Amino acid sequence: MTEIILANAQLVLPDAVRRGAVVLRDGVIAAIDDSPILPKGAVDCGGDLIAPGLIELHTDNLERHLAPRPGVDWPHASAVIAHDRELAGTGITTVFDALRIGSLLRDDARGRGRYARALASEILEMRSLAALKISHYLHLRAEICSETLPEELEEFGPEDRIGIVSLMDHTPGQRQFSNLDQLRTYLRGKYGLSDPEFEAHVAAQQALGARVRAVHESATVAAARAYGATLASHDDTTAAQVAASAAQGVRLAEFPTTKEAADACHSAGIAVMMGAPNLIRGGSHSGNVAASDLAAAGRLDILSSDYVPAALLQGAVRLGQACGDLARGFATVTSAPAQAAGLTDRGALREGLRADLIRVALPGSEPMLQAVWVRGARVA
Repeated sequence: MTEIILANAQLVLPDAVRRGAVVLRDGVIAAIDDSPILPKGAVDCGGDLIAPGLIELHTDNLERHLAPRPGVDWPHASAVIAHDRELAGTGITTVFDALRIGSLLRDDARGRGRYARALASEILEMRSLAALKISHYLHLRAEICSETLPEELEEFGPEDRIGIVSLMDHTPGQRQFSNLDQLRTYLRGKYGLSDPEFEAHVAAQQALGARVRAVHESATVAAARAYGATLASHDDTTAAQVAASAAQGVRLAEFPTTKEAADACHSAGIAVMMGAPNLIRGGSHSGNVAASDLAAAGRLDILSSDYVPAALLQGAVRLGQACGDLARGFATVTSAPAQAAGLTDRGALREGLRADLIRVALPGSEPMLQAVWVRGARVA
């Protein structure tokens, strides 16, 4: 039996922050005590916050390690380990690794080749060998505007720890890419497309999307059900799109681009997830609705680090400080994502749950991570 007592701490509980101690025993939270007495052998946290480990539902961080430069394919095992350690070092104790499925058979400027099944097998193998410090699930990002989506969906099954399947439609002229001038700027900057190349790309993708959309959406919804995964939408822009998402069984909306869509999600009981970088920067880098505006309107349920892992903790604190309720801010990165993904064994400081915790000093407005535990073991 192993036991750790973290005392003289500010405990971030589901509905409040209060001074006390938490006992970790054999990988679970064994007790929560509000006594001011420092027990013998306890770790004196000096008034630091003790909060549940952060839960990340959507991150592009693994892709950054796999392709650190355009055209560079980094060794996958090394990339996965670096990704795992980086997240542990930012307080994330559970991650849903985002893998894009749905590829193009022809050469494409965006490098949309087929890779998900092989990489998923590598991640799961490393997990089975206890090579990873934090808890990993899979998040399959199903690209509707593609040629191989149904075949790639069939390569996965319930045994693959797929927690989320998101419906992505990046057809030019829709959702995130509604503004073709913004898309032109993005592709020109990232891939160096000339105007004729851009026009050819748009025409080809629009024709493909129109041809396969209905079949691919149906296949994705059926696959998510078969996997036992949460179905998510991506970049909903209109109330009509949200209504279609609700009819498909969507429970999580990733990055709605307008307040109209977020309002519709709220009415439909669909949890709204926004990017922590959007919140920290004060607005979307692509011109979409600001996360702070949705938070002020009561339309922001979950934060995601998206492309900056350290933003998750920073965003939770920023949100909690803005509303005068740290417990509420932390809920967007702990209990709310756990609930959305169907995880009932973590996400709160509660007896019997996994001992996934973080210790955070808050000397000013910026959080300073001090320690991270996963199942009671110190990992950072």
